[in-house]
Amino acid sequence: MSIRSATSASMPLDEVLARLFAVAPVDTILVPVREGIGLVLAEDAVALVDHPAAPRARRDGWAVAAGDVTGASPYAPVTPRGPPSWVEDGDAMPPGADTVLPPDAIGPEGDIVSDAAQGEGVSRVGQDVVLGDVLARAGERLTSLRSLALLGAGIDTVVVRTPRIHIVGIGTGSASAVADWVAAAGGQVTSSASARDGESIAAALRAREADAVFVVGGTGFGRTDHSAEALARVGHLDAHGIALHPGESAGFGRIGTVPVLLLPGRPDAALATFLALGRPLLARLSGAVPPGAVEGRLTRKITSTVGVSEIVFVRRTQGGVEPIGGGDLPLRRLILAEGAVLVPPEREGYPEGEWIEIVPL
Repeated sequence: MSIRSATSASMPLDEVLARLFAVAPVDTILVPVREGIGLVLAEDAVALVDHPAAPRARRDGWAVAAGDVTGASPYAPVTPRGPPSWVEDGDAMPPGADTVLPPDAIGPEGDIVSDAAQGEGVSRVGQDVVLGDVLARAGERLTSLRSLALLGAGIDTVVVRTPRIHIVGIGTGSASAVADWVAAAGGQVTSSASARDGESIAAALRAREADAVFVVGGTGFGRTDHSAEALARVGHLDAHGIALHPGESAGFGRIGTVPVLLLPGRPDAALATFLALGRPLLARLSGAVPPGAVEGRLTRKITSTVGVSEIVFVRRTQGGVEPIGGGDLPLRRLILAEGAVLVPPEREGYPEGEWIEIVPL
């Protein structure tokens, strides 16, 4: 297609997303559980064993049979049938023992001076995990805490999807931030830098194998902006100019079947474009289930232009959610952002006090 001029019509965000989503999730790979942390699971992770598989102590103390120490106290000590066994937290319980007394339960004469209910201080079989429990579901990102449960339940490997994303930086510091955002979303990042001329950018686009390419910078309509031109030269440019603020100069297309996203180099516009387009594309490629909505109450109104999807950055305060701005936001303000609000094109904004959905950063 021809290269867009600054006066051309911008493509609506919904149409951009529909076209970007015309890709299938990437192939699955099998990785050790610890390597899968932060990645999106392609299959449910199901417990293979009960955990614990045998009763174990949950604290340090004396392993006893509860029935043998009923009523024991400093005023009515109980003489044990035999010396009780000392156990540490996590130890297997000795045969016949079903309770762990605290360390001070043995008096100076060796008598038992306190009792406990049956099972106190003991993890029963399957108390943490039961055979067949679904510990993590397909479409969810594996967390450190879930990995701990998986390893305890006999699961050593997980099936995941991790899209390979190549980032081409065009003379802008925002490329490194985009790489961090992609990695946080579960992508496998490679990157390269390019000069601002069209031939250099085209060469950078030709040289890489990836599931998607993010070009950061060079998307404007100035004489030194050639990212859209380079994509049109080596592949297909679907759109240059999106009805998104900030991020009006963003674009997208394909090289063969590989989607290419053009992100503006200015930090606020790069972040807005990533939230509106980059993160959803990564979720599509990894098969991620959309996260549940996070809501907050506006402390000040948000105004927006009808016909344009607008990203407004926000931060949490004691009273709710405070807008801190959208386009042309200086870095000293942008770094305060904790989330963003996507105002749809049919709205003029939101009034003060309204509950709104927040996109977490």
